[in-house]
Amino acid sequence: MWNRMSKGSHLKNLTVRGALPAVASRGFSARIFDTAAEAIADIPHGATIGFGGFGLVGIPEKLIEAIRDKGTQDITVVSNECGVDGHGLDQLLVNKQIKKLICSFVGNNHNFEDQYFNGEVELELVPQGSLAEQLRAAGAGIPAYYTRTGVGSVVGEGGMVSKFALGGESIEKTTLGKEMRIFNNMRYLMVNAINTDYGFVKGHVADEYGNVHFNKAAMNFNIDIAKSAKTSIVEVEKIVPAGEIDPHHVQLPHIYVDRLIVGKDYKKPIEHYTIKKEGEDIKANAHFNTPDGKIKKKIAERAANFVKDRMYINLGIGIPVLITNFLDPELFVTFQSENGILGLGGFPFEHEVDPDLINAGKQVVTVVKGGSFMSSSETFGMIRGGHIDITFLGGMEVSESGNLANWIIPGKMVKGMGGAMDLVSGAKQRVVVMQHCTKHGKAKILRECNLPLTGTKCVSALVTEKAVFQWDKLGKMHLTDVASESSVEDIRANTEAIFVVDDDLKTF
Repeated sequence: MWNRMSKGSHLKNLTVRGALPAVASRGFSARIFDTAAEAIADIPHGATIGFGGFGLVGIPEKLIEAIRDKGTQDITVVSNECGVDGHGLDQLLVNKQIKKLICSFVGNNHNFEDQYFNGEVELELVPQGSLAEQLRAAGAGIPAYYTRTGVGSVVGEGGMVSKFALGGESIEKTTLGKEMRIFNNMRYLMVNAINTDYGFVKGHVADEYGNVHFNKAAMNFNIDIAKSAKTSIVEVEKIVPAGEIDPHHVQLPHIYVDRLIVGKDYKKPIEHYTIKKEGEDIKANAHFNTPDGKIKKKIAERAANFVKDRMYINLGIGIPVLITNFLDPELFVTFQSENGILGLGGFPFEHEVDPDLINAGKQVVTVVKGGSFMSSSETFGMIRGGHIDITFLGGMEVSESGNLANWIIPGKMVKGMGGAMDLVSGAKQRVVVMQHCTKHGKAKILRECNLPLTGTKCVSALVTEKAVFQWDKLGKMHLTDVASESSVEDIRANTEAIFVVDDDLKTF
């Protein structure tokens, strides 16, 4: 009976979902729409929509513009972040269309800042790796999972302001703590999967069945967003006949794709245009000759000594990125970037710039020979699974027990934790690089952290312009290195934490 069905009306009817405009359909293919407006025409007010993208890379530009123009209200947005002023999801913020934002990073979005503190929008901050896994789990039919990420922080304990009362004078809602269980003598948090009503996805090329291929780092959250959605809508730059995409190159099979459109005239803005010039000596960069630059250079240069041959390395934003300038050229190492790159290269020459290729700091970059691209859930699976040998992170405060605070200052705009909580719970070594004191001379290395924690007892080593501290297996803090222009007395005077001075104290 089934084999006698033709690819005519019987199979065509199987692809119809709801009262939508009539469009061409081929067998089990995704429904191909002429415009983004037609593809999103049935989305109601109050829908939960997942948006692919990382920064401004891989964002579904045309679908965002269509839902903006449609004026759909009270949207719950699930996305890594909320765009920047004038671009991406910021357009929905300006239109006051977003009711709630579930994300890992807000960044410098001033429109969101104003609406959040005025009680106009609700915020649920989620560690980046947990967000990716929550979406992946939803697509795989897994209702919840356990993770070390967020243990000891407000993510696990609760208490963060998620919603201010209208006007911002009082707090309307705070986050709740999560269920916890012990596995292998370690604490884990239970995290629920995130299912969405619709998923807005940006691909590079699709075939007429809906198989999708992504361009470089534009894969990021897009695959996980597509799988978590009841209805996934994919925009691509080109649609080709079935069979033109090599099966090995299909990164999102058509079973996860419900609707498809072709977009035109993509803007693809670049947040941080970081290029290098022919003959440029990065180590001699004029930036390193400023007082602040000299301090950062000293920290990065000493931190580079922690890198050993054949390591897999993750670099945070800021001083960690500078470490690459001071590595021994004889070392063979691989850099990982949590937005979906293994084999991260340096900054490109101008002719090499690709707006779909950025690092976690939103800077345009290159990829080395042998590099690879992957989804966000795959990238963080590497991190949580203990496959990253060492991560370098910036810090705001470190305690003598190895606690780290580096993502929020209460009372100021909440940028979000990004991937930091995942990294401190998953990487084999966690090296914090930061200036020894604040700009006002206050200690940042304390008995106990005052700021909300990123992780507990997670710091393996700490490098400042004055000293290097390392923690032993019993969790005791040791001073192992002193800067040539400093001294043990100077370090004690500028450090509140109590530490042990090693007998074989070194100088750098």
